[in-house]
Formats: sequence, C-alpha cells, structure tokens
Amino acid sequence: MPYSTAESNGSTTPPSACSAPRGRTTPVARVRPRASLSLRDFAELWSRRELLAILSLRDLRVRFKQTAVGVVWVVLQPLLTVIVFSLLFGRIAGFHSEGVPYPLFALSGLVAWNYFSQSLGRCVSCLVDASDLVGKVYFPRLVLPLAAVLTPLVDLAVTTLILLIVMLAFGFMPTHRLAALPLIVLWGLLTVLAFGLWLAVANARYRDIGHALPFFLQIGMYVSPVAYPLDIVPDRWRPLYDLNPMVGVIGGYRWCLLGTPWDGPAGSWPSLLAVLALVVGGLFALKRGEETLVDLL
Repeated sequence: MPYSTAESNGSTTPPSACSAPRGRTTPVARVRPRASLSLRDFAELWSRRELLAILSLRDLRVRFKQTAVGVVWVVLQPLLTVIVFSLLFGRIAGFHSEGVPYPLFALSGLVAWNYFSQSLGRCVSCLVDASDLVGKVYFPRLVLPLAAVLTPLVDLAVTTLILLIVMLAFGFMPTHRLAALPLIVLWGLLTVLAFGLWLAVANARYRDIGHALPFFLQIGMYVSPVAYPLDIVPDRWRPLYDLNPMVGVIGGYRWCLLGTPWDGPAGSWPSLLAVLALVVGGLFALKRGEETLVDLL
C-alpha cells in the first residue's frame, strides 16, 4: 500500500497511531536532523532540559546502587592516591610543592584531574551506552554528552569539600580567590567536551577508542602537573607543554584554593583557544554524525 511521506525538519510529531481505511494513504512524519548547526538546536536543547536532568540523576542512582559505602568511594580513591604520591614524589623524589604541604598540593591536582578523567570516560561512551534510546526516539543528541559531564560534578563537589577540610586541618584558610572557582570548573567542563564530543562520535564508528582511552588517560595524568610543580618542566618544552589544557585547569584550581602561583588565563590562552575551537568543532561533528548515528550503533 503506498504511503505519503511528510518530512519535518527537526519535528517530533509522531505518525498516526490508527491504520487508514483500505484504499487511503496514511500520513507519516519522518524525523530528520538538520544538516547544519544553528541557534535553533540550542533552543531545542533548552526545551529538553528536563530530559538532561533525568539522565543525570539516573546515572547517579545507577552508580551508587547496591554499594556498601556509597559516596565514600568518591573520597577513598583520591586519598589513597595522595598517600602514594606523598611517599613517592614528596619524600623519595623530593619534589617541592610551591609553598604548601605536599599532600594538599597533590590532592588539589588529583581532584581536578579525576573530574576530567571520569567525565571524559563517560562522555566517550555515552552514545554507545545509550544506543537503544538513540534508536527509538528523537531528542537532541547533545543531551547525552552533557549528562555525562554534568554527573561527575557531584564527585567534584564532594572531593572539593574534603580538600577544604584537609586545608583547615593543615591551617590553610580559603581566600577571596575561591569566588573564581566556578569559572575554573567551567573551563574544566569545556575541556572535557573539547575532547569528548570528537571521541564520542569516533567511538560510535570505531570501538577501539573506548578500549584505548584508559591507557591514554593514565599517560595524561603524568604529563599534567598533578604530582609535580610546573617549574620542573624545562623551559624549552614549556610552549609545547602549555598546550595541554589541563595545565591551566589544574593551575587555576590550585590558585583558587591554595593560592599557589599561576599565570592566569593570559598565560594559558593558547590552550584556552584550542579548547574553544575543539568544542565548536565537536558540536559540528556531532551534528553531522546524527544522520548515520543509529546505523553505526
């Protein structure tokens, strides 16, 4: 029986649920993504903000479901890692810590890095993990990577609170610089999206990305100033080293909480520009991949 197809650009109008009488055609609404990114996409994303909240809360519930100690795992991992770093780098290697106790120095770097690594891992696999949902219903695909980077903000808040408690135990009081912390967190979130959007689209086509990511994240922690100060990096390598976006994020995080020296955005502008360019490019890459995304998943 022939069907007439009514195409709607981004429309979510469902087809008629009733069968048409014999000899008559049934109108079909075909949902297709727009070919290019526009402001209408962000308006559509805002209209689906409840879906974003639901997915983020669902991920939180799934993560801590049937765990004996729940949120304690969020705190236990960085604290144990700080103990190892303090013994290896603080005592044995003798790294200085920019005028603050080394446990505080290492913990602040780990808090910022753990948000990046956890968020990136979730963002890269978000499309593949939600393949059933993507294939059944239309919604802005950007909701999935955004939910992946927003959920670990809870972990970041908890570990930052623990860091503040440890600071008080060492006799360090937060200053007015703490007011700039939300901007640094936003910088870190954009850094995750800068890599995550590209890798999420690539992972939908090549699943090797998901397998290789933990290895590269492990290397990334050691090429970022998590456990050592910046001044041990030779001057001839600093221009290349500063291209790492996490150099500015970790430096800004420590500056806000501990008052350690930091060049500020002026010293990190190459990596900041690279992050913004990658985010914009990642949005276009995700938009272009929407039409074939269901077939790949």
